[in-house]
Amino acid sequence: MKKIVFLTGAGMSVESGFKTFRGNDGLWENYPVEQVASHEGWEADPALVTNFYNMMRRKLWQAEPNDGHKLIKSLEDRYEVTVITQNVDNLHEKAGSTNVIHLHGELTKVCSSRSPYDERYIRELTPENSDVAPGTKAGDGSLLRPFIVFFGESVPMMEPAAEATREADIFVIIGTSLNVYPAAGLIEYTRPGTPVYLIDPNPVLTTSGRDITHISLGASDGMRKLTELMSAQP
Repeated sequence: MKKIVFLTGAGMSVESGFKTFRGNDGLWENYPVEQVASHEGWEADPALVTNFYNMMRRKLWQAEPNDGHKLIKSLEDRYEVTVITQNVDNLHEKAGSTNVIHLHGELTKVCSSRSPYDERYIRELTPENSDVAPGTKAGDGSLLRPFIVFFGESVPMMEPAAEATREADIFVIIGTSLNVYPAAGLIEYTRPGTPVYLIDPNPVLTTSGRDITHISLGASDGMRKLTELMSAQP
């Protein structure tokens, strides 16, 4: 079974009404990104950051996967599918995707602020038990913080993402610029000759030397077009 790897960014979730990444204005839901998505912001006002992610979680529970998410899931019938996402939402999982690598963390989880990747202290939240009271402690006595990779922090999941990309027979990028890392970096891990598709309604300039097929559509329409193209292939 061929391996298809998707790299998805903010444009993947736009049709679901969920904004998960910095736009050109440097704001995330009207908050400066530095205030709510940086280590400095967390240190300065952990209560504000905790309440911001409580709000974002409440929005996420209301969001539903769009047709783009569902079409990615549907390809699991014919391919071994891996989704690498820069988004912190769980819309790929809601659509049924079974192999999702989250580069920037997961909004539905909280963790230790002393050791964010210590699995003993990572908690999965539910719609019924979603809000975290400011000041709540993790099991190691540190403040419970969002399980989000803040700006300036390392991205531990880059290694498994790079490994999956190396093994891809087809590589598809949806809704993320090829000038922004990690997207620009991951494409370099594709093997020579691997077909690369880019689904994005906007023109995208890339410094990559890869031959890229640009489908100038949004996530759902672009995935419909891609599945048509792939169905025509043997």
